[in-house]
Amino acid sequence: MAAIWNESNFEAEVLKSELPVLVDFYADWCGPCKMMAPIVSELAEEYEGKMKIGKVNVDDSRELAGQYQIRNIPSFIIFKDGQAVEKYVGSMKKAELSEKLEAVL
Repeated sequence: MAAIWNESNFEAEVLKSELPVLVDFYADWCGPCKMMAPIVSELAEEYEGKMKIGKVNVDDSRELAGQYQIRNIPSFIIFKDGQAVEKYVGSMKKAELSEKLEAVL
């Protein structure tokens, strides 16, 4: 299961993480986001111990969405050493997202 992050825990869980982190910026009303949810959850289990994977609800965390210039959802940002290193927008197949994760490991 992917973790849920917001303004109160984002810095500790994402920016200060020793592992690379994939953040899925989503909203409950977003169809493509709902399609990606099971994929993100599966990847969270598969990459446990190698990468942290979690979600930020853009409706609940507007400041974070603004800070990372989230204009379309789903948006995925990979953080490494506290810095956003990759950003992808839109839904994709599990294999495609997994490839992107492997590229930063």
